[in-house]
Amino acid sequence: MKCDVVIVGAGPAGIFTALEMLKKGTKKKIILVEKGHSIKQRKCPKNQTKKCLNCNPCNITTGFSGAGAFSDGKLSLSCEVGGDLPSLIGEAYAQEMIDYTDTIYLEFGADTKVEGINQTEKVKDIRKKAIQAGLKLVDCPIRHLGTEKAQEIYSAIEEYLKAHGVEIIFDRNCHDIILENGTCKGVIIEKEKHPETREEIFAEHTVIATGRRGAEWLEKICAKYDIAHKPGTVDIGVRVEVRNEIMEDVNNVLYESKLIGYPRPFKNKVRTFCQNPGGFVSQENYDDDLAVVNGHSYKELKSNNTNLAILCSHNFTEPFNQPIEYAKKIGELSNMLGAGQILVQRYGDILDGKRTWEKELSQSNVRPTLPDAIAGDITSAMPYRSMINIINFIQAVDHVVPGFAATETLLYSPELKFYSNRVKMDEHFNTNVEGLHCLGDSSGWTRGLMMASAMGVIMGRHLT
Repeated sequence: MKCDVVIVGAGPAGIFTALEMLKKGTKKKIILVEKGHSIKQRKCPKNQTKKCLNCNPCNITTGFSGAGAFSDGKLSLSCEVGGDLPSLIGEAYAQEMIDYTDTIYLEFGADTKVEGINQTEKVKDIRKKAIQAGLKLVDCPIRHLGTEKAQEIYSAIEEYLKAHGVEIIFDRNCHDIILENGTCKGVIIEKEKHPETREEIFAEHTVIATGRRGAEWLEKICAKYDIAHKPGTVDIGVRVEVRNEIMEDVNNVLYESKLIGYPRPFKNKVRTFCQNPGGFVSQENYDDDLAVVNGHSYKELKSNNTNLAILCSHNFTEPFNQPIEYAKKIGELSNMLGAGQILVQRYGDILDGKRTWEKELSQSNVRPTLPDAIAGDITSAMPYRSMINIINFIQAVDHVVPGFAATETLLYSPELKFYSNRVKMDEHFNTNVEGLHCLGDSSGWTRGLMMASAMGVIMGRHLT
């Protein structure tokens, strides 16, 4: 097959590359390759079975619109949140692109309501408490799509792309890129575990936008072809769940409180991420049946709990250059302790040096929204450095949100974010390999829906 632009990965970065090219009137032929299914075919059987069936590929992490979009759908409307792209293209331009990208989401049906604005005095009070606790509050405006509404929006975008000539090839892995004389000429695709289906797609420009799910694959491609990159950050942490009553003030004022700290004694960066008022804890499956925890929230369906991630950033120096493998080993150990399931433990039991038992969960005010999580001991798998950072950070957050560090607060493990491979590029997203561009979370430059979408918009303008 031949085309002008081939995009690998139909997450937000890849989608918005194609979408912006169409909006700018491109006549170029675009092929979009996706490992997972069309959004209408993305159904998680756990909704009926109440137990993960280890689908391959996982419908939560792969398919049109990617992992983050399908799990929750929160758009961070500030360039302060969402990764390091502003350092590559400039803060003013990054914010301009976020504002523009937001109008596209509105065009396709996003809720016009923006959370976390117009309550200045209450935000000041929360910030004051955060400062007193040694934390920084980033009060970022949030447009919450909601899991079910996000599916509708991205379904409409998928149909728009198809109707305007974008060829979308589903259920195909990118096996390799095609490199000739230092220039990327396209990609080789195939069905999972079916090398006889292998096909070549030749293109003038190849865009890799494989998301967090494809970060490890991209890292191997970079190593194989000397694509300039460096190991970056990997986030290791837990998903915390408390009653809505504990988070009520913060939920009402900010919807998502983004708190950052550098707790003693290690002073690693620790932050809250992906807060879901009235939400549900969920499970995602990565390659090799690695089960990791996440969270999401619906527009209409609500639980009695709020969940959020607490993530500890790890940056490694020479000679170590495999941060993704490091994080995966932690996840595998946690899965082993939970017999392949997500582990959950009460915060008070961690402080008491004991595991949590199922009976204790049933007696608590906080009932797990992940029904098949296994009560156990997450500290047996979590590295000492990460665990101490998380414990001390939770104690700091308790000064901002009294009751956050209660005995019955639930911690689920593992929560892992793989964005470790930072691809070196110029402001037009050109790598050192001619014709090859890398976008979104797999590139190491973004973390989240909006920034990845905005990066796609910029790429689309350069390719039009």
